[in-house]
Amino acid sequence: MTDLTSEPGRPPRPVRIVHIGLGRFFRAHQAWYTARATDAADWGIAAFTVRSPRAAEQLAAQDFSYPLTVRGPDGDTEELIDSVVAAHDGADLDALRRYLASPDVAVITLTVTEGGYGLDANGDPDLADVEVQNDLDALRAGATTAQTVLGRLLLGLDARRRADAGPIAIVPCDNIPDNGAFVARGVTGFAARVDSSLADWIRSHVSFVSTSVDRITPQAPSGEIVTEPFTEWVLAGEFPAGRPHWESAGARFVDDIEPWENRKLWLLNGAHCILAFTGIPKGLETVADAITDPECLALVEDFWSEAVACLPPGTEHEDYREQLVARFANPRIVHRLSQIATGATSKVQFRFAAVAERMLDAGRAPAATAQATAAWIDWLDTGPSESDPRADELAAAAATDATVLALIEVLSPRLAASESFVARVRAATATHPDGFAVPSSPRRAS
Repeated sequence: MTDLTSEPGRPPRPVRIVHIGLGRFFRAHQAWYTARATDAADWGIAAFTVRSPRAAEQLAAQDFSYPLTVRGPDGDTEELIDSVVAAHDGADLDALRRYLASPDVAVITLTVTEGGYGLDANGDPDLADVEVQNDLDALRAGATTAQTVLGRLLLGLDARRRADAGPIAIVPCDNIPDNGAFVARGVTGFAARVDSSLADWIRSHVSFVSTSVDRITPQAPSGEIVTEPFTEWVLAGEFPAGRPHWESAGARFVDDIEPWENRKLWLLNGAHCILAFTGIPKGLETVADAITDPECLALVEDFWSEAVACLPPGTEHEDYREQLVARFANPRIVHRLSQIATGATSKVQFRFAAVAERMLDAGRAPAATAQATAAWIDWLDTGPSESDPRADELAAAAATDATVLALIEVLSPRLAASESFVARVRAATATHPDGFAVPSSPRRAS
């Protein structure tokens, strides 16, 4: 085991980063970069869960450090990560307020998944989400607790404002295009519906940093954190109160995040979706299984060719494609297709629809992307999980006489208006257009 940070008698790191979303990926990625930074001793992380306190309790029981297993095709290496110095239940808002009221805290990072922000496709608070509406009503009435990520974040930022603790950077690390701007719109929109003066303070004191993150970290037994050797973190934005020297650990800082995030969202995440939607019906269970299936691989390669045509030069996409095939084929990383398919609708919107729109705008035919979209529609016919945040929209689309068109409309009105794209999807799908059952989400208002 390689101990990155522990030194006898070393004083504890001060809490200067607050993280929301204490999961596997955070521990393999942001915490890893912070532990490897040359100024790691100056940057401790206080991490909060979102739903269950279990991960925080487990970390506390082991003094907040944990082994990270890096699983290559030929063997494992282990590193001890101890950049996390405190862990809390997400409902511990007294702790969150206390940290954010300190001028020493300079950065808030988030990994809460695409659907965890409680925002609609435009980045506005999703008023159809019961928890979002409940938090808005409660906070307007002066509540000091919240259930949603943004409601809790708002309480923390209000504590910082009241303490006059200065500016801070918010760094979302979820797979959302231009995630910094997306979350900025959501946070300020949430605040504006509660307290316009807080919204004004956020606009002038909070920087939102956009990121592209990449490190496959699948579920593992017994709470282990197992990841692959490859890792990437690209960031664009300002850190008005400072930040760790993450570039010393390999992070890349750029002026324009869009080419890098599109490369990752389309080539890696888009391929993952294709492998899930085409592999699951074949009885395949993992990414490594699916990437070795000739039909699955062929559609991935065709989709990549269309996606790469939409990327600007300078993003090293050809090397990235070669790396992806090798990464996907690593049989020792057990990345389950069922995990990838969870909450699929928003993923497809960002990963397939975005490529198809750009292809059409360039006067090209998105044949492979249409086939990938058809694979998603066929997969829906098996009945998606009720946990899909957009299950009600899917159910409404499935109830129409033109199911394929209605489902494309859920992804993109622009694509639904393209007769050629709709025709390609219809030709590729095996689903009959007279609809199928899609369960509605219990978290949304009726």
